[in-house]
Amino acid sequence: MPEFFIYADIIGIIAFSISGFLIAIKNNLDILGILIASTLTVFGGGIIRDTILNATPFAFSYLYPALTFLITLIIVYTFKIYQKPSFEKKWIFVISDTIGLVSFSITGAILAINAEYNFFGIIILSFISAMGGGVTRDILINQVPSVLVSDFYGSIAVIVALLLGILNMFDYINEFTIVSTALLSIALRLIAYKKAWNLPTLG
Repeated sequence: MPEFFIYADIIGIIAFSISGFLIAIKNNLDILGILIASTLTVFGGGIIRDTILNATPFAFSYLYPALTFLITLIIVYTFKIYQKPSFEKKWIFVISDTIGLVSFSITGAILAINAEYNFFGIIILSFISAMGGGVTRDILINQVPSVLVSDFYGSIAVIVALLLGILNMFDYINEFTIVSTALLSIALRLIAYKKAWNLPTLG
C-alpha cells in the first residue's frame, strides 16, 4: 500500500505542522523557533522509527521537509496568530494534533507489521512514531511532554497499534480497515478530550 503510506504521511505532516506551530506561538518563539518546533513535531518520531527499522529516515527526502516548511510558512503568514492564549485548549489544536497522532500511529504500526515485529514491537513502533516528535519538541521548549499528562493522549497510539495488530492476526489489513481504525481513533480522542477523560494518577 505505498500510495496509502504517502497519503497518511502527508496528512500527518500537515496536522503536526499546525500543532507544532500553535505550540511555538504559545511559547512566543520567533520565526526560526516556529520552524524548528514544527519540524521536530513532524519528524522527531519518524527519524527514531526509521532508525530502528534500519531505513533512511523519511525526513532526509526532499519532499517532506519542503512540505513542512511550506505549510508552516503559509500558516505563519496567513493566520498571524501572535497572541499567547492557551492554544492546547483550542479545538484547532486538538483536532490537528489528533489527526497527526493517529496518522503517524498508523504508519508506525503498519511498518512494524511489514517488518514482522511481534505485538509488543508493533505497539512500541506505533507509539514512538506518534509521540517522538512531540516529546522532543516539548523537551526543547522546557515543558512537560503532553504524553505524560494530557487527557488520554498517548493511549490513542497504543489503541491504534492494538487494533491494527489484532486485524493483522486475522489477515484483515486493508485500506478500509485502516481508515476505519483511523476514524474510530480520532473520534475516541475527541470524545476523551470533550469528556475530560484521563488515566488515573497516584496524586
